[in-house]
Amino acid sequence: MIEPLEKRREQALRAVEALEARYPDAVCSLTYEKPYELLISTRLSAQCTDKRVNEVTKVLYSRFPTLLALAEAPVAEIEEIIRPCGLFHTKARDISALSRQLIAKWGGQLPDTMEGLTSLPGIGRKTANLILGDVFHKPCIVADTHCIRICGRLGLSEGKDPYKVEMQLRAVVPPEKGGDFCHRLVHFGREICVARKPRCGGCEMASFCPSCAAEK
Repeated sequence: MIEPLEKRREQALRAVEALEARYPDAVCSLTYEKPYELLISTRLSAQCTDKRVNEVTKVLYSRFPTLLALAEAPVAEIEEIIRPCGLFHTKARDISALSRQLIAKWGGQLPDTMEGLTSLPGIGRKTANLILGDVFHKPCIVADTHCIRICGRLGLSEGKDPYKVEMQLRAVVPPEKGGDFCHRLVHFGREICVARKPRCGGCEMASFCPSCAAEK
């Protein structure tokens, strides 16, 4: 069982402050220039590293530099470019379909609601939350693998269901801090709180992390 709400709120504030100190700049690790590019890059990141996505999208956005170009691109050509990202058949179909839908239904702009974003082909809550936070500066929690793992270790959430973790974190993380907090969790999850053997010796949250205490 996780701790009572008030205690988790206190723990969340400590975690937010610690990560702000470690990573003053909360930067998305996906490279993009236009809002729709972030949407597509995030779709490509499923079961793929951000580093590889950035390598692939450099080619993709150069070959098809506008949303209309992507909407009109042969799916086979998109597949060939994004093949290194894996699941390229499904991802290419989604990129083609969501590009066409953005033009036809949304005038070439991204919808600014969870409902609108998740109505697009291949777009779930994780991607929608990222867009709402980074593009529209709305409160969000991006419950990716790093967020779920680290917040579970910190006692801020329990379980691995992304929706349930998102709701648990929305209750304890200040709304205006959520998006940047999740960006910082990605960097922290790669550098310190890695999946197999967290580097607790170099962690500024070790003093209040229940998982670290349990290891001693």
